[in-house]
Amino acid sequence: MRAQAHSFDPAILRDYDIRGVVGRNLRIADAVALGLAFGSELAARGGRDVVVGRDGRMSSPDLAAALIDGLTATGMSVLRIGCGPTPMLHFAVDELGADGGVMVTASHNPADHNGFKMTMRGKPLFGPDIRALGRRAAAGDFVSGEGSEGAYEVAGAYVARLLQGVSLARPIHAVWDCGSGATGPVVREVVKALPGRHTVLFDAVDGAFPHHHPDPTVPENLDHLIRAVAETGADVGFAFDGDGDRLGVVDDRGEILWGDRILALLAEDVLARRPGATILGDVKASRVLFDRIRALGGRAVMTRTGHSRIRARMAELGAPLAGEMSGHIFFADGYTGCDDGVYAALRLLQALGARKAPLSDWHGALPRLWATPEIRIPCDDDHKFAVVDAAAAALDAAGTIYDDTDGVRVECAGGWWLLRASNTQAELVVRCEADTLERLGQAKAAAAAALADAGVPPPEGLASHQQIG
Repeated sequence: MRAQAHSFDPAILRDYDIRGVVGRNLRIADAVALGLAFGSELAARGGRDVVVGRDGRMSSPDLAAALIDGLTATGMSVLRIGCGPTPMLHFAVDELGADGGVMVTASHNPADHNGFKMTMRGKPLFGPDIRALGRRAAAGDFVSGEGSEGAYEVAGAYVARLLQGVSLARPIHAVWDCGSGATGPVVREVVKALPGRHTVLFDAVDGAFPHHHPDPTVPENLDHLIRAVAETGADVGFAFDGDGDRLGVVDDRGEILWGDRILALLAEDVLARRPGATILGDVKASRVLFDRIRALGGRAVMTRTGHSRIRARMAELGAPLAGEMSGHIFFADGYTGCDDGVYAALRLLQALGARKAPLSDWHGALPRLWATPEIRIPCDDDHKFAVVDAAAAALDAAGTIYDDTDGVRVECAGGWWLLRASNTQAELVVRCEADTLERLGQAKAAAAAALADAGVPPPEGLASHQQIG
């Protein structure tokens, strides 16, 4: 292959992965160039072995093949693991002692999107590393070599690792909604080894996502799951995103548990065995999470949103558990430290099995708060960060104190509000929470004023709210 310089659309070089719309700003040539840039960078770091996986999107096989063409042209030895969840890629990299891994996926994004999640030398690539790959490609700074490729069957070993150390003290009836995503075949095998009754929905992989979109953070995407839990009298329901690194949960009454509340429950089990441990939650997470960690004797740390950044921060602090509002749950306690939706579901099943009370009672013991949904405002990638900067400048001018871990998070009477730029889509994200409906209204008004200061009309979603817990 003759390697030529290549310029990526800057919009697809995101903070913790590469992601775009297929045929618009993400094309086969981008996949080849990424393979060349990634392989060249890995060679410069003394590496040679790369594991490549893909999700079930229609465009993933072609993009994976093009990526591999680029990798092998730099002398890389590539092992293909085929279609499966992103956590299976992480497992394969660890299992094989590979130097790097690339997953072709757009996670929870729409069906016409795709992209790449990457690890190198045991660490996720994000931020400056991704931008450096872009600069390398633009300069045509590629090495050349005679690479190779082969296939590696890893699914059986991955399923065995998921089940390792997991035991249920009592039979549980669970519903598992795979959303036509990459978790389907894995979940089918996992539930065979579990006691109780297990109902699996939409386990056939289909990149058109014919039943519903695989994003468990969107309530309407959980409608099938909620109905199935009610119709079968199940104890719990689980849902996964397109590449299986996010977990959605509904309880026996059909109430949705958002990621921060899932993490609050899982923290109980971890801190009972590891007193004083550090547990991480992202900036979108409820105050309930951080208060609960501290009440259980743990150290609560707020982090930036983003799976790559959280994995890195988790390793830095030696934290056994971390998570995001979006349903990314990371276990280093008994597991690999990656965000694995199926493993998190198994740990929640295990913790639930150790209790006689239903999940609704356990979940219901957490404080009830009022909150908006996660409000997403369409905003061009080249403008969304400027909006957040403008809001921060207005807060500075008013003398308002805020947390700038990721965007602006402002504490107010009995609650808080957040404005940040999404790193996966062309959107702004707003969320508000408070202990009373009146105080939630005050938080929403403050968020609307910050948006207005940045020239953004208040979104319709700010009129919505619900009681959580």
